[in-house]
Amino acid sequence: RLAADCHAGAVLWSRRYGKAERTLDADVKSRLVATGHAAESFNDRLLYEPWEVKPQSGDNFKVFTPFWKAATRTAPAPPMATPSLRQTTKPNLPTKLGAVSLDALGLLPRNPDWAAGLRAAWVPGEASARHALDQFVGQYLAGYAGRRDRPDLAATSSLSPHLRFGEISVRQCWQTVHRATAMDQAPESDVAKFLAELGWREFSYHLLYHQRDLATTCVQPRFESFEWLQQSPHLAAWQHGKTGYPLVDAGMRQLWQSGWMHNRVRMIAASFLVKHLLVDWRIGEAWFWDTLVDADPASNPASWQWVAGCGADAAPYFRIFNPVLQSERFDAEGNYIKRWVRELAKLDASDIHKPWEHVQAIRKTKYPEPVVDLATGRDRALAALAALPRA
Repeated sequence: RLAADCHAGAVLWSRRYGKAERTLDADVKSRLVATGHAAESFNDRLLYEPWEVKPQSGDNFKVFTPFWKAATRTAPAPPMATPSLRQTTKPNLPTKLGAVSLDALGLLPRNPDWAAGLRAAWVPGEASARHALDQFVGQYLAGYAGRRDRPDLAATSSLSPHLRFGEISVRQCWQTVHRATAMDQAPESDVAKFLAELGWREFSYHLLYHQRDLATTCVQPRFESFEWLQQSPHLAAWQHGKTGYPLVDAGMRQLWQSGWMHNRVRMIAASFLVKHLLVDWRIGEAWFWDTLVDADPASNPASWQWVAGCGADAAPYFRIFNPVLQSERFDAEGNYIKRWVRELAKLDASDIHKPWEHVQAIRKTKYPEPVVDLATGRDRALAALAALPRA
């Protein structure tokens, strides 16, 4: 009906890859064609379509490295040229459509204004996305492989929200980073590491396309019988950054305030939830979906399944991140913790990773005691794993 009212000859849109979305888009396409309209979807999200990268045995890839090797045998298509002004002239739409301005819709939160932290951290739009890419290549790409795991440093690209909403294309990122190599702006090892991170995004969409429901169904079926705690008394503490483990709490508070969390800390916080607290990964995935500015229908569930050990090419479930050791290794001076966990800002680096051992230092901070003993939580998780049927 809308296409007819607009006198449109064709309807074009960006392709989607989840099963439900593909079913809906196919129905829309058939309805448009039946009413005499041309209808076509296009790939503007990926370097490679999920069905283009296949193992010789058929089916689909379940391991990242062979997937990425197979994909990169062919260079991705270059980004398209910017359309001319003539091509982007807006059509004169019929007034009976009742156009409404974005401001009139009142979409932004007011009472309460929970988006203040997001506005302070992010500027949406194509110009901001392009600036983030240029800044990353110019300042942070060199040394990326060695610094990307440091949450206390501005060493990552910060492109994930812009990629999520199509404000910049993955092809633009690929081409710009490749040019940096040609211009000796960064070592090949750093470039390869960043491109591999784009590859994990591609792999996640490959899984989304081939998996029945990536956000609710384990890629490894045996994990469907895993005995998660039915009700965790510590879920709210995890969500609000009050677990008593500073690096986990810093990440969860960064997420709540800015809508984003450093990738290394995401893995640690996720591991703590599904292993030390024995909470179903789907609950964590849903929380990240609701709070992340870069929440992506492929990367978010694929990453949670990776941490939980039930996904494709996943870290084994018995790989349990120790948040204290991770904190000491990747935030040695505690600068990331001090930024987000203000109660601990005055502690020395020697005290900040295990503040419960320094009662005098934190007596007045009101920082919580640990919600679970790490050794106890680890033993409980491994016992639950041992009860699973073998693969």
